[in-house]
Amino acid sequence: MKVTLLQTDIAWGEPEENLRRAEKLIAEHPGSDLYVLPEMFTTGFATSSDSKIDEDPSRTLAWMKRIASEGDCAVAGSVALCEGESCYNRLFFVEPDGRVTSYDKRHLFTFGGERERFSPGDKRVIVEFRGWRFLLLVCYDLRFPVWSKCRGEYDAIICVANWPEARQRNWETLAEARAVENQCYALAVNRVGEDPVCKYLGGTAVVHPFGDRIVRCPDGEVSAVTAELDLKFLSIYRKSFTAIKDGDDFQIVL
Repeated sequence: MKVTLLQTDIAWGEPEENLRRAEKLIAEHPGSDLYVLPEMFTTGFATSSDSKIDEDPSRTLAWMKRIASEGDCAVAGSVALCEGESCYNRLFFVEPDGRVTSYDKRHLFTFGGERERFSPGDKRVIVEFRGWRFLLLVCYDLRFPVWSKCRGEYDAIICVANWPEARQRNWETLAEARAVENQCYALAVNRVGEDPVCKYLGGTAVVHPFGDRIVRCPDGEVSAVTAELDLKFLSIYRKSFTAIKDGDDFQIVL
């Protein structure tokens, strides 16, 4: 599978401008099966009560469906949205036939005020597309290895983020660790630029199951990287080195 990760600079609270920027970057990197955008890619990491979050996700979903249909690809990225009295940090995975799979971020970033405005998700979501199984994660989820533990039910992690420069090394280390411990690819997508609170360096990369970064966006630059994922290799590797099967059995209690 050919995947492209999009490292964008998100204009604060301006969905239309951010969709325009994302579409331009996608057009410059045609032909992939999957395009992945950062966390809250239409607004920035909007957690305070006066932040402009996307209260009408239909616009963003319509855009994602159009891009997926025109490019015969899937598009993934998270959006801050409200439904009734509840708000969610929701990751959409949109396929070319219009099918939408969603995942609401489970682990809310209390340190950044996210828990004060948003509700946590209560479902672990794996989506299948073109023979690949993707576990969906959003930013802070990456710190919680139990939530992402693979028991053979997925092949790659998609983690979209607004992970600040101050903790950049944590972002890189955790993405590598999740790939190694779960014997999977990790598609780690972060933004660049600034919002009212933080600066962002990026570090967007495709991480190999061995922990190596196959491709990586330049730090601090709006850019995109493309890589081929190898399902045959992954199958052989997991059969020959049985770390997943040797792992502990447990249940997650929500």
